[in-house]
Amino acid sequence: MRLTTKGRFAVTAMMDLALQAHATPAAPVALASISERQGISLSYLEQLFGKLRRHGLVRSVRGPGGGYYLGRPLADLRVADIIRAVDDCLDATLCGGNGNCRDDGNCMTHELWQALNRRIYDYLESVSLGDLIAQHRQGQEHPGSFPLAA
Repeated sequence: MRLTTKGRFAVTAMMDLALQAHATPAAPVALASISERQGISLSYLEQLFGKLRRHGLVRSVRGPGGGYYLGRPLADLRVADIIRAVDDCLDATLCGGNGNCRDDGNCMTHELWQALNRRIYDYLESVSLGDLIAQHRQGQEHPGSFPLAA
């Protein structure tokens, strides 16, 4: 089980967008600037933000000076929503949750891995983009402190 690059980059890009939106609330944030700051390919960001927009997590403005705004308040943007929007799947089971791990039935540890999946999603559902921004800012003030890891 692992979080793919898609999910990691989507969360990182959304954090960058949120930080930039806070710094200049009236101006949309260009994907090229996120790409440059985060070292993520612009074409990859375009794909991710297309999915994020379709799920209402961001709003876009076209044309010169265009870019993206957050689609919801920070407290309402959950990490789980971002990961789901980009079609990233966190699954500790070998069967993709289908229950056909062994001879079309559950393997002996299927319920263990299903429970882990639920815990991971519950945790990601409990963390908002606002929480991550606060943690990031606190980490800048007090390097080495990570309140969400507790």
